[in-house]
Amino acid sequence: MNWEKLLSAKRYGPSFHSDRPEYRAEFQRDYDRLIFSAPFRRLQNKTQVFPLPGSVFVHNRLTHSLEVSSVGRSLSTIVSRELVKRHPNCQALNEIDSIVAAGCLAHDMGNPPFGHSGETAIALFFQDGNGKQYKDIIGDRWSDFCYFEGNANTFRLLSHQFKGKRQGGFCLTYSTLASIVKYPYESKAIKNGKNKFGFFQPEKVSYLEIAEELGIIKDPNDNDKFVRHPLVYLVEAADDICYQIMDIEDAHKLKILTDEETKELLLQYFSGEALEHKKKILEKVEDVNEQISYLRSVVIGLLVNACAQTFIDNEESILNGTFKGSLIDNTDENIKNCYKTCSKLSVKKIYQSTEVLDIEVAGYKIILTLLDELTKAVLNPDKPFSHTLLSRIPEQYDIHAEKDVDKIMAIVDYVSGMTDVFALDLYQKITGMSLPSL
Repeated sequence: MNWEKLLSAKRYGPSFHSDRPEYRAEFQRDYDRLIFSAPFRRLQNKTQVFPLPGSVFVHNRLTHSLEVSSVGRSLSTIVSRELVKRHPNCQALNEIDSIVAAGCLAHDMGNPPFGHSGETAIALFFQDGNGKQYKDIIGDRWSDFCYFEGNANTFRLLSHQFKGKRQGGFCLTYSTLASIVKYPYESKAIKNGKNKFGFFQPEKVSYLEIAEELGIIKDPNDNDKFVRHPLVYLVEAADDICYQIMDIEDAHKLKILTDEETKELLLQYFSGEALEHKKKILEKVEDVNEQISYLRSVVIGLLVNACAQTFIDNEESILNGTFKGSLIDNTDENIKNCYKTCSKLSVKKIYQSTEVLDIEVAGYKIILTLLDELTKAVLNPDKPFSHTLLSRIPEQYDIHAEKDVDKIMAIVDYVSGMTDVFALDLYQKITGMSLPSL
């Protein structure tokens, strides 16, 4: 692959340029279009890891996405400066920070309510729940539903023409769209039990068009898959850095991790003079939260520089599709081992904490109930109560589609786009647990 073709300002879908002068670069327009969108705003009421804030404010999907975008811009700025030296004739390399920043903003927009447990709940509804009865109706698109993937849903949200909306979805540039597809293959290409994929069947044609335009090549080891667009690695690295380090800071705020545990986790990234320097700075700050904030910032800075250097060092293998793993997986041994230590502790103490498990259990029940009731209604619109239930669904979701599989997909679109609060409210109304006040 080559940068001249990979970095294209061409937009997916029709252009709606006005006659007035445009002062923004095309990739900056992508960023602005995303940040002002309703699906992006809804991220403020979607769980990141911990339940939405009570007395202590922790990250939601919105704050997480903004931080990932900030880190992604810093990371790609470092990479851009080096790549421009190597490829002075490719001016678009000066703009990869805007592409990556936009991709980072969008990367979680397709995630359903209640964090990753929401993805699991949708998949299990079709695998083992009441949705299993619709396998014959869904037909050859069955794997899209029983392996539901938030990343594929993001690509659908950004590129699909929902009812009444314009062709091309958000009409983003091809490069920005490609930068968020972590798994550039369809659900039918899933092998070895891994349930990750990058686009649903209806959006396959869209991705193939983008891949052809940008010159994205097939995986040398698997002709059913494409290799990643190179900027995916930068979006992924920014996400990896933020969710790991920020989850530790949130766990400290919630007292799941002690002061000393948190400091030890973050200080392990440093040794020698660098470690002594960090300890001296900590001695000058009495407030523990400020100490943790400082350590969090320097660890993020360290990981940004390490991942940027890894990308630069491996540019050739990234472009020819032979690079394996993530950027963090390919940093030096000390950084990689420190990151693994944080990951293991996070699984043990954070992701299996009571606070997290409680939201997963509740979210699982809520999503299964919503999918069950809404799917029965959309497939049996003449039954009592179906009309009342379906009247709540916005017109952009095509519940009157010709094919039943598209009606079911419309319900999945609707449920996956809900915020935690909205899903809970609708669940309580459907089950009779909550009545509107007069």
